[in-house]
Amino acid sequence: MESKSYTTQMDAARKGIVTKEMKIVAEKERMDEKRLMQLVAEGKVAIPANKNHKSLNPEGIGSMLRTKINVNLGVSRDCKDYDIEMQKVMSAVNMGAEAIMDLSSHGNTQPFRQKLTSECPAMIGTVPVYDSVIHYQRDLATLTADDFVEVVRMHAKDGVDFVTLHCGITRKTIEQIRKVGRKMNIVSRGGSLVFAWMVMTGNENPFYERYDEILDICEEYDVTVSLGDACRPGCLADATDVCQIEELVRLGELTDRAWKHNVQVMVEGPGHVPLNQIAANMQVQQTICKGAPFYVLGPLVTDIAPGYDHITSAIGGAVAAASGAAFLCYVTPAEHLALPNLDDVKQGIIASKIAAHAADIAKGIPGARDIDDKMADARKKLDWDAQFECALDPETARKIRDNRKPEDDHSEACSMCGKFCAVRSMNKALSGEYIDIL
Repeated sequence: MESKSYTTQMDAARKGIVTKEMKIVAEKERMDEKRLMQLVAEGKVAIPANKNHKSLNPEGIGSMLRTKINVNLGVSRDCKDYDIEMQKVMSAVNMGAEAIMDLSSHGNTQPFRQKLTSECPAMIGTVPVYDSVIHYQRDLATLTADDFVEVVRMHAKDGVDFVTLHCGITRKTIEQIRKVGRKMNIVSRGGSLVFAWMVMTGNENPFYERYDEILDICEEYDVTVSLGDACRPGCLADATDVCQIEELVRLGELTDRAWKHNVQVMVEGPGHVPLNQIAANMQVQQTICKGAPFYVLGPLVTDIAPGYDHITSAIGGAVAAASGAAFLCYVTPAEHLALPNLDDVKQGIIASKIAAHAADIAKGIPGARDIDDKMADARKKLDWDAQFECALDPETARKIRDNRKPEDDHSEACSMCGKFCAVRSMNKALSGEYIDIL
């Protein structure tokens, strides 16, 4: 029987308790419950599950589990229709996104956040430093450390499953950024806000200085801390530099401190990284952060593809996940250009799902290749309906097929090969049938 004498999923696991969330995740992952419990106890798997998120369908995040994807959404000053954002949310969930990050930066954000945690079954994440200026309706420099901590508390009460906190930059980082001469400086929105606040006020990073107090809040509501990478590289030239690595070392220390509070942790990672550096980045993080789940944006493997960055991200994401990353933050064609619309969201999700699935096959995740084998069977039979059922995006696959049918309506092949179709020819040859080409 599950006991309620625990504070967080990690606390329960360390006490030998298999929670209902662990049971659900173990079934999804085809993993023994006790094995999953041990991984949660060690911090190698996180199950972000705020006690106040009543509609949650829990998921596990860890390198030995299926790779999960996150979708960033939210309103901004230029795009402030909450109904449209909610459409994007439900569309993202229907397409298989396991997490939604509400990055709203305009208006009254709390009702939308509460709507998410009351209705959305996916994990919900936020970046409290974004919301601080909006919530208090005051300029950044006028906010206090108390103000930032109280916004974390508000998000926890609202049912948010994980919060990105840029705890790893300190006043030392200010001089480091000035001296190192980075090409792109800091490109993390949250990281830049914390950096700017430190510069304007002369104070230490409140998320670092008040970290233990924040951990107490996270432990109370079982909020997972996602340690933000403020110094992630924003271009290939800045990849794996001293700013990024020194922050990562500090994130490793902060991971340990969170685990001592029984608070689950994810560690966020790069960023723009050349293809040949991705695997090394994953391995360094695994070592420094002792196997805590790695949550990566991309990585983007080139800087020159605005309008196609969902592709540059998927290339990097597949390599990252195959090398140990557990959680991919999607990137849309609108990255670096604009707030994504519904079609951008779809394109970003599909690209990320392809990357995650390809990595799961490479890692040998149980059952990962089953759907591919079903697709191969359907293609061998030239069974189009069965192929569409296996497709990641059946609607698009069916539309392309229907719009470009072969001249012979009864042809089982596609319009590219027609009767030259290799599958058709082989099926007929092996069954002893006459093969008509002309």
